[in-house]
Amino acid sequence: MVRTIRIGTRGSALALAQTGTIADALEKAGAKVEIVTVATPGDLSDAPIAEIGVGVFTSALRDALAEGTVDVAVHSYKDLPTAPDPRLSLAAVPPRQDPRDALIARDGLTLGELPPGSTVGTGSPRRAAQLHALGFGLEIVPIRGNVDTRIQMVTDGKLDGVVLARAGLARLGRLAEITETLDPIQMLPAPAQGALAVECRVDDVDVEHLLQSTVDDEATRAAVTAERAMLAALEAGCSAPVGALADVVEDLDSNDQVIYRLSLRGVAAAYIAGGNPIGPVEIMRASATGDLTAGEQLGRALAAELLELGAGVLSGPEA
Repeated sequence: MVRTIRIGTRGSALALAQTGTIADALEKAGAKVEIVTVATPGDLSDAPIAEIGVGVFTSALRDALAEGTVDVAVHSYKDLPTAPDPRLSLAAVPPRQDPRDALIARDGLTLGELPPGSTVGTGSPRRAAQLHALGFGLEIVPIRGNVDTRIQMVTDGKLDGVVLARAGLARLGRLAEITETLDPIQMLPAPAQGALAVECRVDDVDVEHLLQSTVDDEATRAAVTAERAMLAALEAGCSAPVGALADVVEDLDSNDQVIYRLSLRGVAAAYIAGGNPIGPVEIMRASATGDLTAGEQLGRALAAELLELGAGVLSGPEA
């Protein structure tokens, strides 16, 4: 009898859309799949994410996977704690959606066109700090809720704009509502933003091989490995919100042959309790390039540079 692979996911529209892409790929490979929704602490609370704790959107899914309730768990990679779970294997990192942040604002406006004092909503201290640093005089409002809820705040006139991950809007078919996609020069995304992490049990070799051969993408895995290595190293040294983006770029070796390397940019910014950045915001930025297979080392080296620049000194209490 053909085994049915149970894929665990959160029940939000975005999570189901993300999981659907994995289910479709496995079905095309001949597997039989079933999608199982799992409630997480992050879904059951309206408190700020930092108050609930790391892993609020992933811990319940990981437990269900380890206990055998599901066979595969699909996460937004940026929601995963940086510490590995010894019970599980990160079997696949599928091709990444556009990792940039996006603005949805009233009247089709861009950030630069919003008048000083305009209210812009985000639940991310990283976004809030970088928005303040742009110097547009915007009022940053902390918000929670799913994509629909956040966009509705603009539609209803409660906010002048909201900043969201472009990848989520793409997966929900809502790209047409974006009024500006933010260049990473303005705002670096969260480490692994736009990427998915697909886990299975560490001893489930058959499912691991199926995922690796069906949905894993080497370039995406290399990029997010560098970004998350930087985040992990910074977590030990500062509490500042962190942005990172790695790209796979072409380079020439000593024989003028084309090779591929990783280019990593990182940012750390100051903020105070409640998610409101200290003003004026001081931002530490750094960049580095390294071998495609050396993402871990590249991320740690960039984190060390940011700490030397003062990221640890700048950081305020956790929000």
